[in-house]
Amino acid sequence: MLVVLRMQFLSYVDNCVHSDRTEDLMSGASSSGGLRAALSYCVQQVRNYDYHRYLCLLELPPNMRIAAFALSAFNVETSRAMDVSSDPNIGLMRLLWWQETLDKLYANKSIEHPVAQALASVISQNKISKNWLKRSVEARINDARREDTDIPKTVEELERYAEDTASTILYYTLEAGGIRSTVADHEASHIGKANGLLLLLRSLPYHASRNRHLVYIPADVAEKHGLLVHQSGQSEIRLDSLESMCDAVFDLASVANAHLQKARELRGKVPAEARPVLLPAVPAQVMLDSLSRVQFDVFDPRLTRVILGVPSLLFQLKLKWYSWRGTY
Repeated sequence: MLVVLRMQFLSYVDNCVHSDRTEDLMSGASSSGGLRAALSYCVQQVRNYDYHRYLCLLELPPNMRIAAFALSAFNVETSRAMDVSSDPNIGLMRLLWWQETLDKLYANKSIEHPVAQALASVISQNKISKNWLKRSVEARINDARREDTDIPKTVEELERYAEDTASTILYYTLEAGGIRSTVADHEASHIGKANGLLLLLRSLPYHASRNRHLVYIPADVAEKHGLLVHQSGQSEIRLDSLESMCDAVFDLASVANAHLQKARELRGKVPAEARPVLLPAVPAQVMLDSLSRVQFDVFDPRLTRVILGVPSLLFQLKLKWYSWRGTY
C-alpha cells in the first residue's frame, strides 16, 4: 500500500512540475509561428542543459516565464560555448559571435538564430538594458582567453566572475519582470555569487579530466592548503592530495554559504513579486548540502547523480515547498 501511495505521489509531483508543457509556457507569446518556435527552442535548451534552473523557472508567474526562458537560454548558449567543440578557438568564436549579436539586436537587426530571435523579442517588449547581457558574455570571453595555467589570484576574483555570469541572470530576470528593488538586487548578487561559485566547484572534475588543470581554485586558497606548484614560471594546482583538495573546496563552499546566509538575512525585506526570481537560492543550498555529505570531495560520483546530487523527487519537493511558502 505504501509503495502504491508513493508511486501516486511521485506521479502527482511530476505532473505538477511538467504540466506546464512548452505550449503552456508560451501562452501569451506572439502569434508569430517563428517566434513561438524560437521560444519553444529556448525552453528545451534550458530543460536539456540547465535542468534545475528549468524547474525554478516553472515557479515564476506566467507573465515572467517567456522572458526568463529566453534570457536563460542565452546563458545556456554562452556557458556551453567552450564545451561544444574540442577546439577552444571555435568556442571563443562562438562567444565573440554572441557579443556581436547583442550589438546587432540592440541596433534592431535581425539574426537567424532561435535564441537570438527570442532575445530580440524580450529586449523589445521588456526594455532589457544591454549592460548585464554584455557583462555576462564578456566575462566568459575573458575566461575563454585565459591559458589553462592562468589561475585566479584571489577568492574575490572568482566571486567577480560568479557575479558576472550567475548574478547577472537574476538581475536581468528581475528587470524583465519590471521589478525595481535595491534589496532584491542585493539578494540577486549574493544568491548569484553562491550559485556561481558552487557550479564552478562542480565543474572541477570535468576540467581536470579534459585538460588536467583545475583552473577555478584561486591561488590564495591553493597556496594555503599546499596545492600550488610553481614550475617554469607558471603556477599549477596539484591533483595528488585529495585531503588538501577537499579543504580548499570547503573554503570556497564556505564563501558561497556566507553569501546565502547574507541573502537569508535580507529576504524578509524583499518584495513578494521578486521572491520567485530568487528561488535559485534553493539549488545553491542543495549543492552545499550535497558537498557536505561527501566531505567536500568534488570527485565523488554521488554528486553527478540526478539533480545536484539528490533524488529528483526530493529536489522537486523542496523547490515546491519553498515556492508555496513564498520564500527561498
